[in-house]
Amino acid sequence: MLMKKKLVALTGAGISAESGLATFRGSDGLWEGHRVEDVASPEGWARNPALVLDFYNQRRAAARAAQPNAGHRALVALEQEFEVVIITQNVDDLHERAGSRHVLHLHGKLFESRSTRHEDLIYPMTGDTIHLGDRCEKGHQLRPNIVWFGEQVPLMERAMEEAATADIFMVVGTSLQVYPAAGLVQYAPAHCPVYIIDPHQPPLTARRNRHFITEPASTGVPRVAAELRRQL
Repeated sequence: MLMKKKLVALTGAGISAESGLATFRGSDGLWEGHRVEDVASPEGWARNPALVLDFYNQRRAAARAAQPNAGHRALVALEQEFEVVIITQNVDDLHERAGSRHVLHLHGKLFESRSTRHEDLIYPMTGDTIHLGDRCEKGHQLRPNIVWFGEQVPLMERAMEEAATADIFMVVGTSLQVYPAAGLVQYAPAHCPVYIIDPHQPPLTARRNRHFITEPASTGVPRVAAELRRQL
């Protein structure tokens, strides 16, 4: 039996936006009316933890109400013919709810909390809210398990290893502007075709075997999936 080719997909805010979730940073530099630095940085947390908790409580409620779209579902369907690994910059759980089995969340998970003191104390959330005064088992305040600006990306090394062993690399709904995640495409082997699916063509001039699909994820991913199946 032939081994399945490995398809690595780097996904960003664009695929979640089609499910109704706000992209991380709008054209005005704000995220849902807040300065990004106020709700997505250790400094913002130190200044006003109540604001940060409320912000992510609202994001959880919005994510729970959202549904996976055709882009998510097309990635799931590709698991029939390929070994699919999704590396996502998104913190929602839409990939998992669509049925994807191998998802790396570079920037953390919206539906997890963690200790402010002990980073390895991570808890799944059954509800949508973290309150001031909610504490880990060692007595420290809980915070969202989100990788904020200025914090290390714990899964980056694993993501680089996945990218380096890809037979096909797909970039979906990301501007390739947020590092270190944006650099992952450069770890894909030289022979590996790269498909960039985004209505706004992200910069990617250094790759030879690249293909731009200037469409949203909901139509672009199914289009690329059909092309990949024809090549089998």
